[in-house]
Amino acid sequence: MKTILFFFLTLSIAFAQSKPAYRFTAADNAFLDSLEHDTFRYFWNTTNPANGLIPDRAPTNSFASIAAVGFGLTSYLVGVERGYISRTQAADRTLKTLRFFAKAPQSDKATGVSGYKGFFYHFLDMKTGERFKQVELSTIDTALLLGGILSSQTYFDKNIPVETEIRQLAEQIYERVDWTWIQARPPFVSMGWHPEKGFIQADWKGYNEGMLLYILALGSPTHPVGEDVWAAWTKSYDWANFQGQSHVNFDPLFGHQYSHVWIDFRGIKDKYMQTKGIDYAENSRRATYANRAYCVANPAKWQDYGPTIWGLTACDGAKDTTVSNRSFFSYRARGAAIQQIVDDGTIAPTAAGGSIAFAPEICLPALKAMKTKYGSKLYGNYGFRDAFNPTYRYPSAYANGSTSNGWFDIDYLGIDQGPILLMAENARTNFIWNLMKRNPHIKKGLKRAGFTGGWLN
Repeated sequence: MKTILFFFLTLSIAFAQSKPAYRFTAADNAFLDSLEHDTFRYFWNTTNPANGLIPDRAPTNSFASIAAVGFGLTSYLVGVERGYISRTQAADRTLKTLRFFAKAPQSDKATGVSGYKGFFYHFLDMKTGERFKQVELSTIDTALLLGGILSSQTYFDKNIPVETEIRQLAEQIYERVDWTWIQARPPFVSMGWHPEKGFIQADWKGYNEGMLLYILALGSPTHPVGEDVWAAWTKSYDWANFQGQSHVNFDPLFGHQYSHVWIDFRGIKDKYMQTKGIDYAENSRRATYANRAYCVANPAKWQDYGPTIWGLTACDGAKDTTVSNRSFFSYRARGAAIQQIVDDGTIAPTAAGGSIAFAPEICLPALKAMKTKYGSKLYGNYGFRDAFNPTYRYPSAYANGSTSNGWFDIDYLGIDQGPILLMAENARTNFIWNLMKRNPHIKKGLKRAGFTGGWLN
């Protein structure tokens, strides 16, 4: 009996892995053409052209997010490929951005600086580029920034002064990051540091967006972490069946998406995934299906949840409050997995958008349905606004108009717009994935982590 069950399990995994590629129709492409171009405008139009810094959110007045800059740098490359801007425009904007990060002051001082030991503060002042209030020196946000910087380094490969300088500055910024310094509790990397109180008492463990961070730390030519970190990292995974999907669990979908923006994990496996018979791309596909299945089941009976209205991830929310024995939240990492469920009826389009390269057959219909059903309440000049909650019909300071038919965010968020644009492009052309296969640092990091197979061989 066990042999028969194993056979069918193996067969089902093989079928899932070998499914035919999704074929985008003319209507699909027309929809995605508009979505990509609109979302691109967020990064191009809201950036401070003097230093390349991109706001965390808009139109609400905001500080800069270094992670949003990472997504933005890569979005410029998509803009060139799609004809939104010229290569010269993209190179000029990229060079200003990299010059800022290369020259921005770094020290252990609490004020008047942008970073320390090669890392940067999570949020920076949009004009001065200095640390915003008392935010942390962020390892993961620095990693997301580096994803964009290394994509620029790889793309701008012409032997002309502006592109040569881009490549040199990208290398300089990456080499300066001292990954070993921030291993407060080896072999793990700490989530961050404050000049006021030292290292954050939490490390990157379990499965989440930290995968990109460790690959970059392993690939460093100057301050690499030891190879033992990857075994320790994977040892902290939670593999479990949730909503009919066996996979490494993590509740908000962004943790299954961010690393995949820049790295094509299809067909390559580390030792952990070799034992499971899948790769990380398939893991993200399963997580996406599980997220949707939970929303379709809708155990809390939230308004509008269903096969095409779904998606739980970190996003804005209406308000931190309790009404009629129901709790609602403002910004929160929402999600559903074996570890926990955080669900207050708030849906984020980036949940489906960021997974479109894994499961276009369920993500694209969701995006289309959201735009059709909610119209200009949800979709505006920069594509999808960050989130909405059809159940919440109470006062909120950050609502796009009346909440009589539910709460709709007024803002777009850079770290949520980025995955929508970039994963849509990966789904259609593999552009960013193919580009980053040429980057020696990414390849080195993957190989030191023990990845083999596919395009790495």
